[in-house]
Amino acid sequence: MIATAFAFAVLFGLYGVTQLKVFNAFDPLGQTFRDMEITDIAFSQIREDPELDTNIVIVNIGYLSRGDIGRQIMNINQYDPKVIGLDIIFACDGGLRDSVNCPQAYDTLNNMIFASAIQQAEGRIVLVEELWQTKGLVKKFGDVAIYDSIEHTDLELRGNAYEGFANLETDAIDQEDLKVCRRFPPSMMVNGKQELAFSVKMAMLYDSVKTRKFLARNKPSEIINYRGNIVDWHNASNFAGRYAVLDWDQALDTSMFAGGMIKDKIVIMGFLGEDLRDTSWDDKFFTPLNKNYAGKTRPDMFGDVVHANIVSMIVNEDYINELAEWQEYAIAIIICFLNVALFSLIHDRIPKWYDTLTIILQLLEIVLITFTMMYVFSWIDFKLNLTLTLAALAFVGTCYEIYESVVKAFIARLQEGALFTKGPKKVLTP
Repeated sequence: MIATAFAFAVLFGLYGVTQLKVFNAFDPLGQTFRDMEITDIAFSQIREDPELDTNIVIVNIGYLSRGDIGRQIMNINQYDPKVIGLDIIFACDGGLRDSVNCPQAYDTLNNMIFASAIQQAEGRIVLVEELWQTKGLVKKFGDVAIYDSIEHTDLELRGNAYEGFANLETDAIDQEDLKVCRRFPPSMMVNGKQELAFSVKMAMLYDSVKTRKFLARNKPSEIINYRGNIVDWHNASNFAGRYAVLDWDQALDTSMFAGGMIKDKIVIMGFLGEDLRDTSWDDKFFTPLNKNYAGKTRPDMFGDVVHANIVSMIVNEDYINELAEWQEYAIAIIICFLNVALFSLIHDRIPKWYDTLTIILQLLEIVLITFTMMYVFSWIDFKLNLTLTLAALAFVGTCYEIYESVVKAFIARLQEGALFTKGPKKVLTP
């Protein structure tokens, strides 16, 4: 047990040092793989091709004015969709409602058209809101997922529309940063009130029974079970074309799409570039479907499509389960302990073969566990997160040798009381 505890002490010590980021300049390989998870390979390479989700249609709003977006909503609404979600907030930055800082607030005609479209679609429209932290909250709690303020679309525009927050889980600090998205929070408490995620709110309007079943899992964070992307002209993503999509000009002209495409469907409207061939990085994320899952070069999925994948996961009841944190630690400790016991036996019985056998065993176990993680994820949608176990296996052999040659001797001398005992003085004789 002492050898196992020593191995984990070394492991966590090394983790603490790497958190200081003092070696980043000398670690190009680590930087390349830092945003990759083993399950990314299962998502993009191993599992069977997902089926198309015909319940969802995604509409590009491009750089249209509020009035033209309102016209898109009117065109779509006349074909009786079940839900219309709009992934954009119309508000003045910083609350500065003047003609210099927020001229769009004074565009009376376009605002009237948009507000009228929202009113016509009442009961089926979901707008996004953004959760924020005030400076006082950050100062009090630090960088944690606790929010105390909400940014809404202006009241005169949103009317009685439903709302859901668009916040997704990434490591990015700013929109311009690299954003890797694997998870999302289904709901958040803000000032004592439960707020639902944008995607969850759309799913609730579409199928409340399945959505309540999903929320009953009561998980603060869910892994997104990505089904696929929209049409991908630039071949950045696996499983393209899994959702029907309309470009901004098509949604403005009812002759360019069939009403049956919209009826009783979930329509998600948002930014997909200037057009569907645009390579814009605005509101775009790296996902496990990225073809370059290691050393990523460009993001592969717009935020609206991420929300579509979440809705699809909820409506199809196709969730991903995972180990609890304590289970991850327990498995790592048990496997590390068993390896220490085995290495001790090899060390005592066949010391000449110790180095060869322990290295072979470590490599075999690491490969076996890695493949187990990928295929369990692919076959039964279960994330077997054994990263800590893999790290323990990588270091257990070296740690055991250090323990046997240094730590064990140190403990023995300490027990004998000889560590700090001075030896007899030597007397020089002629």
